[in-house]
Amino acid sequence: MSVRTYREIQRRKSRQIHVGSVAIGGDAPISVQTMTNTVTADAKATIDQIRRIEEAGADIVRVSCPDEESTAAMKAICKASTIPVVADIHFHYKRAIEAAEAGAACLRINPGNIGSADRVREVVKAAKDHGCAMRIGVNAGSLEKDLMDKYGEPCPEAMVESALNHARILDDNDFREYKISVKASDAFLAVASYHALSEAIDCPLHLGITEAGGLISGTVKSAIGIGNLLWAGIGDTIRVSLSADPVEEVRVGFDILKSLGLRARGVNIISCPSCARQGFDVINTVKTLEDRLKHITTPMSLSIIGCVVNGPGEALGTDIGFTGGGAGKGHGQIYLNGQPVYRIQNPDLIDHVVELVEKKAAEIEAARNAAAE
Repeated sequence: MSVRTYREIQRRKSRQIHVGSVAIGGDAPISVQTMTNTVTADAKATIDQIRRIEEAGADIVRVSCPDEESTAAMKAICKASTIPVVADIHFHYKRAIEAAEAGAACLRINPGNIGSADRVREVVKAAKDHGCAMRIGVNAGSLEKDLMDKYGEPCPEAMVESALNHARILDDNDFREYKISVKASDAFLAVASYHALSEAIDCPLHLGITEAGGLISGTVKSAIGIGNLLWAGIGDTIRVSLSADPVEEVRVGFDILKSLGLRARGVNIISCPSCARQGFDVINTVKTLEDRLKHITTPMSLSIIGCVVNGPGEALGTDIGFTGGGAGKGHGQIYLNGQPVYRIQNPDLIDHVVELVEKKAAEIEAARNAAAE
């Protein structure tokens, strides 16, 4: 048991499924997903975007398949992608079958919207034949009419009832490789729905606040909603929905997980907002470092603090740190593994810190590889 029990998150126990090579649920790490926004039928554009998504660290990517042209392109897309591809399907059962045949690792679907029981059985058979998982995706904006008539508005009870109705269809067809999401743009509704669903079923849960907004407002809303659930131990995979580049969704997703100590990827920069005490331009320094350290995937911590009020204390808990020497001094202190080591001039700060981070990353990876041999 940790000596810092206040930092412990007890994850909900869910059964484990697989989306391609990625384990979801059980004791598997919480995975980060995003979705392409290219025209799927344009396989080259979609693959190019997936390349950037892969580089950002996404574990899974979702691709919309609204028509035959899209599913026709899926074979090339799935073959080119190094991460599992989820086919986003609505209404037409044949698109689901075509996507499964094309190599999709998962079908995002609502069984109740596919049509007759025979059509559902055909989709389930295709999923079984081709090793596809499924995600039941309930959304407050598209609840079934009978549930809206029953409850009068989207509410947690309606969301959970919809999810369980869809899950029952898959269970009745002896299909258990599924996860569920109950998303809403209202964070209160989404969080309440996920809490209720987490107690009603043991399958993995895919978290998200849908239609969250632009980069800043959507990040804030997603961090509140998804973070609230993760802190409570709920959630096995996440997607941050932003009106922004999918790469930004991946970065925000990892930042949410890093903030809660649930995943670690890349450099976690601890920095101050700056004030009149700062000994260097904190804001532009951090902005530049974030950009220049994007290529580092090794987990490590870096503190960039403007002055000596909090700088030494923050540096104690980071791998590498720099604390400004005070306004007008022109230099600051480098810390390694929490200890002050030497001073450098402010103009040398960025290049020097990048060099230190790259060196530290190489050392960590070398030690990790040696331990694995």
